[in-house]
Amino acid sequence: MLLWFCASPGAVVEFVACEEQVEVQRGAQARLHCSFHSSSLPVACCWIHNREKEVVDGPQTRISSSQSESTLLITHTMPHHTGTYTLVVRHRHGIQRRSVYLSVIEAPLAPASPPLVSQLSTRSLVLSWVGPNYDGGSAILGYVVEMRAEAPGQAGDWCVVANRCMNTSLRVRSGLEPQVMYRFRVRAYNSSGASEPSEESGLVKMETLEEKEEEPTYVTVTVDTTHKVSDHYTVGKKLGVGRFGQVFLLRHKQTCEIYAGKFYRCRTSKERKAARREMDIMNYLHHPKLVQYLAAYDTTSEVVMVMEYIAGGELFERIVHESFEHTEPTSVRYMKQILEGMQYVHKQNIVHLDLKPENIVCVDSTDIQVKIIDFGLASKLEPGKELKVMHGTPEFMAPEVVNYEPVGLETDMWSIGVICFILLSGESPFQGDNVPETHALVTAAHYEFDQESFEDISDEARDFISSLLQKDLRNRLSCDQALDHPWMASFSRPTTRTRTLSKKKMKSFLARHKWKKTAWAVQALHRMTALSYRPDYPGEPSEELAWGGEAEQAIERLAEELQKEPRFQCTLRDAVLPEGATAQLTCMVDGYPQPVVEWLLNDERLVETSRVTAERSEERCSLVLTSLRPSDSGIYTCKATNDHGEALCSAKLGVAAQDL
Repeated sequence: MLLWFCASPGAVVEFVACEEQVEVQRGAQARLHCSFHSSSLPVACCWIHNREKEVVDGPQTRISSSQSESTLLITHTMPHHTGTYTLVVRHRHGIQRRSVYLSVIEAPLAPASPPLVSQLSTRSLVLSWVGPNYDGGSAILGYVVEMRAEAPGQAGDWCVVANRCMNTSLRVRSGLEPQVMYRFRVRAYNSSGASEPSEESGLVKMETLEEKEEEPTYVTVTVDTTHKVSDHYTVGKKLGVGRFGQVFLLRHKQTCEIYAGKFYRCRTSKERKAARREMDIMNYLHHPKLVQYLAAYDTTSEVVMVMEYIAGGELFERIVHESFEHTEPTSVRYMKQILEGMQYVHKQNIVHLDLKPENIVCVDSTDIQVKIIDFGLASKLEPGKELKVMHGTPEFMAPEVVNYEPVGLETDMWSIGVICFILLSGESPFQGDNVPETHALVTAAHYEFDQESFEDISDEARDFISSLLQKDLRNRLSCDQALDHPWMASFSRPTTRTRTLSKKKMKSFLARHKWKKTAWAVQALHRMTALSYRPDYPGEPSEELAWGGEAEQAIERLAEELQKEPRFQCTLRDAVLPEGATAQLTCMVDGYPQPVVEWLLNDERLVETSRVTAERSEERCSLVLTSLRPSDSGIYTCKATNDHGEALCSAKLGVAAQDL
C-alpha cells in the first residue's frame, strides 16, 4: 500500500504567541501582537477595542495581518487607548478570539482632599487624606507628604516629611515645634511618577509644652436628643459597614477636628435599645488602648455615636504590608497592648464577646500602638446572673458560646488565644469548611501547632496559646495571668529570636475573610443572569458576551474577506504500485465558501464502487482504491469548485501487473 498524506489537524485556531497585558507610558508606542496557527484556511482577522469599536488604520494606529499573525501598533498612546483589545480570527467554521489588555499609565491625579489633622500634640499629629480619583492607569504605590512652617506674613519652603507613605494616613513625629504653625500637602505616586500636590491643609498650630504633659482627658457621654449629628459635624466619606449600620468620617464644624461617626440601624425599639446599651457601656471604658466615644445623638430619624478617628487600619492589614517586618517580639508587643486594654475592660466586669482581628486597629500607619474597637456586642456581667449569648464570629467563638452555656470574662481570653495563634502562624486554628464544621472543632477544642507554620515560634509562645485555648473556661489564663506569662516578658530582655516570620499564610487568611465579607455581592451578581459577564482578559471571552453594534458589523465583514477561490495546499504525486495493492491519493484544498470536490480519471468523472471510495475531512481530500488492477492506471484529477472559481490537481498512477 502507498499513502500520499498531508497532515491536517482539527479546524481550530491555536494562538501560539500573544501577551495578556501590555503596559506603556503615556505618549509611548504600544505594540499588540498575536501569532496563531489555523488548520483551516483562509482566515480573516480584525481588532476590537472594549468589545465596541473596530480598530482601523489611522493617524495613530497601524494594523498588519497575515494568515498566521496580526499586529496592532499605536504610535502615540493616550489614556483613552487603555482597555481590552480583542483579536477576532474568522475561518470557515467560526471564529476564535484572544484578548490583550493595554494599560496606558501616567502620573495620578492629586489626592482628592487636603490632609486633615487629628490627635494634635506638642510635637506630633496625625494626617489623613483621600486618595486620587484617578490613579493614572497604574496602582498607587504611595504618597509623599510635605509641610511648610509659617509665621505671620512669612512662609517657609516646602519640605518632605515622608516620601514613602504607604497609607492615606501618617503620624508626623519629627520636625514639629511647639506653638509653631504649619501647613501640609500630599502627592500620590505610581510607577509613572508623582502627582501634583493636593490642596493645602488649614493652618495648624502645635500645642504648648504645658499641654504636652497633661493626662488624657476622657468624656462621659450624655446622649443629645435635641440636635442631629449634622448640626455639629459635616458628614464625609463612608469608612465601613457592620451588622449595626455604617461608619462615616466626621469633621467638627467649629474646630475642624476629624472623628468617626457610628450610624446605628434602629428600625425597631430593640435595635435602638441595643445602641443605647453600647453607649452606656462605653462610659465605663476610658483607657488608652480602647476606642473612645465622645458624643451621642438620638433622634427620631437616627442614632449616632461620635468616636475618635483611628487612622492606622486593621492590625493584620498592617502586618502583611511589604514595609513591615513581622517578628515574634513585635507580636508580643501587640498582644501585650490587647491584654492591657482587655484587663481594664474586665476590671469593669464587662465582656467584649466579639474580639477578632478586624477589631484590633493601629493608631496610625507608622507606629506599633493599637486600640480595641467595636463594643456593639459587649455586656456588663451582673453578680449572680448568668449570661448566655448566641452571637459572634464562628472561628473566634469560645466553646461555651457555641454550646449556649454561661459566658464570663474568660470567654474573651479564648478569642485572644485564637488571635495570637493567627498572628504568629497566619492560620486559623478552628476554621472548618463550613460553619457547622467550625463549631465542631471549637467545641472539641481541637487544634494543632502545624510544624511548618510554628517552626520559628518559641515554646513560650506555644504555651501561652495553649493556656488560653482551654475548653474549660476555668482553666484559661486571666488578663493578669497572661500579662505575667514568661512569653510577655521575653520581648523586654535581650533575645536572638528576631527571625522574620512568613506573611504568606496571613495574606491568605485576610484574602479569605475579605471574600466572606463580599460573598453576598457575588451571590447577588450570580442571580442577575441577564447581566452575567465574564471578563475577556486574560484569555478567551465568553460566547455569551454582547458586542457593540460597530464591532458586530466588523466581525460580519470578516466573512466577506474570507471569500476566495479554491487553492491546493498539498497536491497529488505520481506513483507506481503493484497489482493487488491499495492506493490512497490525498491532497489538501482550501477556499471560501468551502469548495465542492469531484474526482476524475483520464478527464472522465470517476464513479465510486466497492473498490473506489472518495473521502473528505475538512480541507483534506482522499481517493482510496483497493485491489488495484492494471486498468486502474491513468491520470487522476481532483477538481475543486466554488462560487469564485475552480482548481485542479492531477497525478499519474501506474499499476504494475504481477508476473505469472
